[in-house]
Amino acid sequence: MNLAQYDFAIIGGDMRQIYMANRLTSLGKSVVCYGINDPLLDPSCSRAKTLADAIYSSSNIITPIPVTKDGNNIIAMKPEPDLTISQLCPLLTKDHKLFGGCITKEMIQYCETNDIYSHDFMEQEEVTLFNTIATAEGTIAEAILGSTTNLHGSSCLILGFGRCARTLAEKLTGLCAHIDIAARSSVALSSAYAASFGTISLKELDTNLKNYDYIFNTIPSLVLSKELLELTNPNVLIIDIASAPGGVDFVAAKQLGRNAKLCLGLPGKYAPKSSAVFLVDHLLYNIGKK
Repeated sequence: MNLAQYDFAIIGGDMRQIYMANRLTSLGKSVVCYGINDPLLDPSCSRAKTLADAIYSSSNIITPIPVTKDGNNIIAMKPEPDLTISQLCPLLTKDHKLFGGCITKEMIQYCETNDIYSHDFMEQEEVTLFNTIATAEGTIAEAILGSTTNLHGSSCLILGFGRCARTLAEKLTGLCAHIDIAARSSVALSSAYAASFGTISLKELDTNLKNYDYIFNTIPSLVLSKELLELTNPNVLIIDIASAPGGVDFVAAKQLGRNAKLCLGLPGKYAPKSSAVFLVDHLLYNIGKK
């Protein structure tokens, strides 16, 4: 087992991992890939034949963001039968360093038990904050594509006021939309008020929903129930960017004829190259500290 054969092994992913591979090779790093394939991938990148081949040829393993959607299968552009969490973990040794996003509890536990270094991109504040930019821009792109009306002058409701919600609110303000924030926390509502946004308690949603042209959800638990969806404007566009399954009763939304969509992975869809450059710089900085 020659872990020094390649500087990095990229296992699965989306276009962000393609651009990460390209960024690494442009910096003089050697890369082997498994589970990703695209004409844009630098031809100098090697292709492993199996997951084991990839893992055994580099000490630095890069996995997707998130690593998995179903808890076992690793997200990949080119699905392979061995691209699973259950087959990845036993291949890792204390000589490996594991990088990825939203690393599962199973993987974390395995790494801790076996003295393997793991680094979750999405647990790093600087990565999370940068990610909000692509998420907000992607959300706005989805809104423009999914509606027949301008965001300019529209009435928008954002559910929640975390990092993504705050960045989205700022971007929408730049497009001259009217923004209200709905949240449970009095601190979140105070922060939204201090930022000059309208504020509504989640408990008061039933009195205001009919006024909005767009509703953006960032809360990862059910907020827009069937009862509340019945009170929305029939022409409303609802975009949910919270972690699956989101905060909208999508079955009820369909029954009611509401235009509601769950939009996940927006940075990988709309800004994979920018995200990749930031992630690689973050990655190399942290490897340099180890």
